[in-house]
Amino acid sequence: MVEERWRRRIVGLAAVLGVIGVAALVLDAIFPPPAIGKSSLSRVLLADDGTVLRVATTGDGKIRFATDVTDVDPRFVRLLVAYEDRRFYSHAGVDPLALARALWQWGSTGRIVSGASTLTMQVARLLEPRPRTVWAKSIEMLRALQLEARLSKNEILDLYLTLAPYGGNLEGLRAASLAWLGKEPGRLTDAEAALLVVLPQSPSRLRPDRHPERARLARNKALRRAAVYGAITRQEAGQAMQDGISGKRRALPFHAPHLADRLFARHSDTTLRTTLDASLQVRVEALAAAHAEAAGPKVGVAVLVADHRDGMAVRAWVGSPDYLTVPRLGAVDMVVAVRSPGSTLKPFIYGLAFDRVLAHPNTRMNDTPRRFGDYAPGNFDRRYRGSVTLADALKLSLNSTAVAVMDRLGPSRFARALDGVGISLSLPKGERPGLAVALGGGGLSLQQLVTLYGALGADGGVRPLRMLRSAPQIRPRPLLTAATARTVTAILRDAPPPRGKPPAGSIAGAPHIAAKTGTSFGFRDAWAVGVDGRYAVGVWVGRVDGTPRPGQTGRGDALPLLHGIFGLLPRDPARKLPNSDTVLEQPAPLALRDFENFGRNVSRGASKLALEFPPDGATIILGQNGIYRKIPLKVSGSSGPVRWMVNGRLLARSIWQPDGPGQATITALDAEGQYARAEIWVE
Repeated sequence: MVEERWRRRIVGLAAVLGVIGVAALVLDAIFPPPAIGKSSLSRVLLADDGTVLRVATTGDGKIRFATDVTDVDPRFVRLLVAYEDRRFYSHAGVDPLALARALWQWGSTGRIVSGASTLTMQVARLLEPRPRTVWAKSIEMLRALQLEARLSKNEILDLYLTLAPYGGNLEGLRAASLAWLGKEPGRLTDAEAALLVVLPQSPSRLRPDRHPERARLARNKALRRAAVYGAITRQEAGQAMQDGISGKRRALPFHAPHLADRLFARHSDTTLRTTLDASLQVRVEALAAAHAEAAGPKVGVAVLVADHRDGMAVRAWVGSPDYLTVPRLGAVDMVVAVRSPGSTLKPFIYGLAFDRVLAHPNTRMNDTPRRFGDYAPGNFDRRYRGSVTLADALKLSLNSTAVAVMDRLGPSRFARALDGVGISLSLPKGERPGLAVALGGGGLSLQQLVTLYGALGADGGVRPLRMLRSAPQIRPRPLLTAATARTVTAILRDAPPPRGKPPAGSIAGAPHIAAKTGTSFGFRDAWAVGVDGRYAVGVWVGRVDGTPRPGQTGRGDALPLLHGIFGLLPRDPARKLPNSDTVLEQPAPLALRDFENFGRNVSRGASKLALEFPPDGATIILGQNGIYRKIPLKVSGSSGPVRWMVNGRLLARSIWQPDGPGQATITALDAEGQYARAEIWVE
């Protein structure tokens, strides 16, 4: 009888517990604890090494970082647990011993002597702030049990480290460490860790900038308690108490703001790790600001540095000398603004002409006034040099010769070549590229120019800029052949340096730079873009509103800053430019020695070079199932190796595969300058 009664009681109790358990599960599913959404966290821009560069406030004006316990100095965690919740790792969200002690003290004294809040309960309160009432405390306990059932201890600590208040609009350990200590929380002293432990207890009353003595006394209390519970030794606690309290709130990092705006608008991630070099970014910003200050109160400066050996990874991005300055219109990002590039495209005009066997670095041309229909470009200095090689014409940035080469190459063909590698000239709607493109008659941005110049150091291949560490490296798209890219850099390497600066070759150990300057019409934009064996760097100087600055040129205003930035870059043997002096010393083929007599055979006697296949005027039917077979190209009477071109594009071998029907011009040129051409039709 008694056994039967106990059996029924046990079954009943089990049924009640089962109902309670099921109810708890249902309630837990219906009322889950709140989570931290992306919108409630500050967005952070990091450098490649993890250094914080830029922090954006949340929608409610808070600075709140997502913080992981693995990124925090272990001594902080030890002090936190010792001070706040000694049995954190053993209880299930509510500490029965602490709760019993608090209730007994309250009942015996009639007032609250000590609290019973665990770290998990504090997290519950931070997730759902409520007035301090008995009912609110009961909900906190239930939420704490929920959190413990769902999360690991480290995940609960992550929430506390993210949400704990630290005074003003600072929330979370990382924001507090950066603002109050000027450092990341990964390496803290005992004194620093103890200060950050106590601040959330009363962030307004203990703010170090307003109440440094209160903050010091609270810190020392935490140190003594940590020593009592063995988190640190008494000797360590005593030494830490001797440290002072900094009463200054430091400004959070504000670097690369234009790039931050750009990336935050494109990506939803809370934290973005870039390819920027933190130290270089800070130093380039300082140099750009100093240059702008010397140039005038309304002058803007933009700088872009990319590593072409690392897939065009951006190392520094300065859109203006001061993001917040109104007279300079500092909020405008001049790295991406489209402006007239002046003469900065000349290296690619010459390079494409070299590759298409339309000219050679040692082709001679008369630098004289020229007229192209109604267009009569003049040299910038209004002087003419007479007979010059194209290498010297590029080195001296002569305008009339550059336009003549563009005329032979064709402005539309030049624009298509740039389009083919992802660089589109900005032209008025409906306007076709003209000869003026050679001198800046089409818009480009600093970002596009640096992308182009990166190809000069990367064997002629163009890659888009890579700004995020996680971004894949894109395969380069060929613009110039490797040999021509090296030839152009060799020419630019010997270009005149800034006034008052000796040539790099005259200074032992000085880095060689292949640089080109440009000045837009009306002195509105001053440019300098350069490359060495590792980096491509671009500089723009001017008024953001386009106001002319008479007398300010790329060579005089932008080139000195470019050289200064190259001087900041890390010393690296890989920065040495490839040597192409032998190419510059070779004479031009006979057919290319005189620009004015291009294509004429000037060797003794008649040319023996002839195209055997395909013959001139032939129609070749090659289409089959939409695929065109390869055509072997053959000549007779050649002297040495033969270079082949089809429709102005250089072939790697003497085999050509058409990409569609139509007319094609096939050109052969041998080492003696003999020249042969055939016009054929492919069907």
